[in-house]
Amino acid sequence: MFALNFPEFEIKVKLKQNKPYVFDVVRKKWLFLTPEEWVRSHCIQYLHHHKEFPLSLLRVEQQLSVYGQPKRFDIVACNAAQKPFVLVECKAPQVPINQAVFDQLAHYNLVLKSPYCMVTNGLNHYYCSMNFENQSLQFLESLPSY
Repeated sequence: MFALNFPEFEIKVKLKQNKPYVFDVVRKKWLFLTPEEWVRSHCIQYLHHHKEFPLSLLRVEQQLSVYGQPKRFDIVACNAAQKPFVLVECKAPQVPINQAVFDQLAHYNLVLKSPYCMVTNGLNHYYCSMNFENQSLQFLESLPSY
């Protein structure tokens, strides 16, 4: 595919009927390889190998209801009590990280109440901690490890 601003990981890719597929290690299935899926696969590996989250505590593309509307988050890394700890929003590399992306993340986090968040397009990564009392966020240099 193309290089991203993540450490190098071994990610399984195959061609099926001349179309690229990537193996999702959390959902344990082959998925059509889109640019966003490429970013999501790298982010999963980053959370697992560099931030030491067990694969069993990662949730990928699960549905939630925001203001009565069904939505799907990209990745949630849970703590030992299986509560959301890091909410991740992934975008394709050509998608700029702008206020709309942070607004999307904030809407999801109204429901999930994750204390940490990450936004990435594979090239640029932004990390923040949430202060629910003040309804504010603080940008961080990196995410905490598991």
